[in-house]
Amino acid sequence: MGLPHKINDCKDCIYRSWAFKKLSSEELQLINKNKVERFYRKGEQICAEGDNINSFMYLQNGLVKLFKTEINNREHIISIAKPKDFIGLLSVFSNTKHIYSINAIEDSIVCFVDLEIIKKFIKTNGSFAFDFFEKISAVSDSVIKTRIDINTRQLRGRIAYILLLFAKHIYDSNKFNLPISRKEIAELIDMSTENVIRVLSEFRKDKLIQIEGKSFEILDIKRLEKVYELC
Repeated sequence: MGLPHKINDCKDCIYRSWAFKKLSSEELQLINKNKVERFYRKGEQICAEGDNINSFMYLQNGLVKLFKTEINNREHIISIAKPKDFIGLLSVFSNTKHIYSINAIEDSIVCFVDLEIIKKFIKTNGSFAFDFFEKISAVSDSVIKTRIDINTRQLRGRIAYILLLFAKHIYDSNKFNLPISRKEIAELIDMSTENVIRVLSEFRKDKLIQIEGKSFEILDIKRLEKVYELC
């Protein structure tokens, strides 16, 4: 599938992350020669659990979900990645196969770089290696904190967490189109779809939020933050 635009050189990429800024011109040229950019429509699979790990994946644009499929075929969403995130980072050095699947939840552009190139830079560029492993640690901390935030809260607190996540950390706006379904919210917070629908309805009646299909608007973010803190 074609890209909506083409990045010709990594050094000119507006999506270039903090880590790539620690690379020399020669190193960037090597990445440039060994990268592939792919465009994914919403709902398309980027990689499947069990696929071989042979690339380092960088999300240029869009949103993706990382999830595992349980024995009963129920999906369990681990996290949601946003632009400038490295996706699949936690397993890239500890496994030879992906331990979860990754799907686009918005139209997305992913840059694939040969993993051997990244390993070479880690061995030869100390500044890049330090920042890279600092990022792995931060991602790990974030995943753990997210699970604790979700698992230690009641249903209303969990729903408030999801809405605040999209408003404050992904879209930076109190009004946004929610890219995941009620079923996917349930998969992310370990609750039933029916309970998610019920609590969203309660939030709407309480005038915390306004919902029109996929369009969400947080009407009282202070009260919603209180729900998150107390429930």
